[in-house]
Amino acid sequence: MTAVEGRPSGTVTGDTGAAGDTVATSSVLYTYDLAPTKKHGRRWGAYNVFTLWANDVHSLGNYAFAIGLFALGLNIWGILAAFALASVLLFLLLTLSGFMGHKTGVPFPVMSRIAFGIRGAKIPAAVRGVVAIAWFGIQTYLASAVLSALLVAMFPSLGDLDTNSLLGQSTLGWISFLSLWVLQLLIVSYGMQMIRRYMAFAAPTTLITMLALAVWMFVRADASISFSVDDPLTGGDMWLQVLQAAALWVVIYGTFVLNFCDFSRSAKSRGSIVRGNVIGIPLNMLFFAGIVVVLSGAQFKLDGHVITSPTDIVRTIPNMALLAIASLALIALTVAVNLLANFVAPIYALIDLFPRRLNFRRAGLVSAVIGLAILPWNLYNSPVVVNYFLGGLGALLGPLFGVIMADYWLLRKARVNVPDLYSEDPGGEYHYSRGFNPRAVAAFVPAATIAVVVALVPYFDAAAGFSWFVGALLGAALYALIADRTRQIREVDGEAIAVAAE
Repeated sequence: MTAVEGRPSGTVTGDTGAAGDTVATSSVLYTYDLAPTKKHGRRWGAYNVFTLWANDVHSLGNYAFAIGLFALGLNIWGILAAFALASVLLFLLLTLSGFMGHKTGVPFPVMSRIAFGIRGAKIPAAVRGVVAIAWFGIQTYLASAVLSALLVAMFPSLGDLDTNSLLGQSTLGWISFLSLWVLQLLIVSYGMQMIRRYMAFAAPTTLITMLALAVWMFVRADASISFSVDDPLTGGDMWLQVLQAAALWVVIYGTFVLNFCDFSRSAKSRGSIVRGNVIGIPLNMLFFAGIVVVLSGAQFKLDGHVITSPTDIVRTIPNMALLAIASLALIALTVAVNLLANFVAPIYALIDLFPRRLNFRRAGLVSAVIGLAILPWNLYNSPVVVNYFLGGLGALLGPLFGVIMADYWLLRKARVNVPDLYSEDPGGEYHYSRGFNPRAVAAFVPAATIAVVVALVPYFDAAAGFSWFVGALLGAALYALIADRTRQIREVDGEAIAVAAE
């Protein structure tokens, strides 16, 4: 939503509720940015949904992860199998999550109120927001490293600015980081409409660049590639790695499956979500896997080494103009990924936490400032912080997803009383007990505890990659067992309190 001040609270009538039903929206729960979107005028079509994945899948972090599978001993067929399996799982999960956003028109913090209550929903929103802010800073740092390398290659004298250190960054590093930090802040300040336009530009740029890079490497390797490292995994070990790789790929998107509704709330139709997901997830992910095996296999054939990122190849481009184009494309890609996965979620979370003080633009500024203040390069360079802090928080996302999905699809059968999501009336459908649903919390806590233990305790290393699934399935199962089925469930759309979609 654009940065517009929240509307005052008032009384509205639900379009599909019983005659004369009214609900008073609370200024603590209802603002312009958190309000449902009108069905008429939604602009996100299949191409826009596709660009979400065209940008996000091809992130530098994802390439590093996938190329790492080649280094671990998976042959190219194993890598393709892992991504084929992961893409099917993600297509199903993201489509279910996307349908929720399209039907209700609400962002993730409001969607969480259905299961956790109007106040309890701050728990999943805060967890999702903290993870996203940390990764926003880290991804900006990774993009700034590419920019710094490009600047030194184009202007060697700038290398003198890259030798000192201030709070862990050189002068050139600070200049590059702050430049990209400001760029992202400017894009976000114009709202979701500008983000949609930026993605539409970045997606084809990314795909063309990565395809050209793969073709160039293929030609350099005399039109052939190595199918594996010298000592590849075989038999049961190979298939275990395939399953773990597929599970970890889903874990990477554990954040997105939670807050996909932040984007699908502006989708024109369910068909747009399905078509965009089909092209953007199974087809695009297999295209991504193909790029990975070509880059990895070609480089290994050339010198027997496995690259760690596409930036390793970009730096070897002999032509300065082509080097600049490829580097700028990688930077544009990383910015797009950051906007999608790591900027929108904390903005809505912060608006939900401070609705009377923040709108989209102000929340974006606060999120960006926090992402700078944590000095993300220090986080990224500390395996302990990344593994335990971010890994532990990431493990909490599975149980949250399980509880929310079980409540929406199994218990409610997709029936939602949208106006009540913005009401503090004690008799409201989502008020539960003082605004918290104790049964949702009771299902989440043990599931989350087990998921974190599986993710972080060394004894469970073999199962750590499956921690998201363990938490999601446990959360869903526990909630399905203890959910209150005696409560009245009503379906009331939110058109009466809806605002124009971006």
